[in-house]
Amino acid sequence: MNKAIQIFTVFIFVAAFNMNAQPGVFQPGDYKDGIYDKENTVSRRYIPYTHLREGDVTWEKRVWRDLDMREKINQQLYYPTDILVSRISLFQLLAKYILNGQVIAFADEEFLIPMEGSVIKDKLKKCDSIQESSFDAEGNELITSRWNCDSTSIFREVLKYQLKEDWFFDKQKSVLEVRILGMGAYQYVEEKEAYKELFWVYFPAVRPFFAKHEVYNPKNDSERRSFEDIF
Repeated sequence: MNKAIQIFTVFIFVAAFNMNAQPGVFQPGDYKDGIYDKENTVSRRYIPYTHLREGDVTWEKRVWRDLDMREKINQQLYYPTDILVSRISLFQLLAKYILNGQVIAFADEEFLIPMEGSVIKDKLKKCDSIQESSFDAEGNELITSRWNCDSTSIFREVLKYQLKEDWFFDKQKSVLEVRILGMGAYQYVEEKEAYKELFWVYFPAVRPFFAKHEVYNPKNDSERRSFEDIF
């Protein structure tokens, strides 16, 4: 009899809990842009470079290559130009880890001059002077100027990257290989119709973060390569 009473009490407690839970009511954090949690990409690790001996390199050449984001093949790296939850662009990825201190931004392609946090923050924000009109108590018009800073407009203006690469022939494996050493980001200044160098990053330092973020694939949402796979 006591056991039956205990079972009945537990049943009443569970029923009352379910009534208070209000099934079907979404709580903060329940909203997802997808039907499942993507865990494979965020837990991926990059494959380190194999050790290379100087004696095994029989030929070597330094190559500078430009990536134009206006070309169709590079559009998947350029978009989105706004901040989204489910997607991230190449520049947003770099800016994210530079601003949180996990990646160092350099002022030169030889990685000798690291940039201070305040300097890089100023580069990632676009500030313009905006004139505002107001009226005083007597009805006279007053023109004032203020600075308006937009940190998202630069996502649309970074239209070129430069890759610093070393091509070499490894006689130990009898293969021609290439390794990216650095990546520079360039902002297009429309008023001057020219590119402005923003910063450089040491490419081996960003590979762990490139492996954890997917690149948008317009043909198949379930088959997306990471930034590490692309490069």
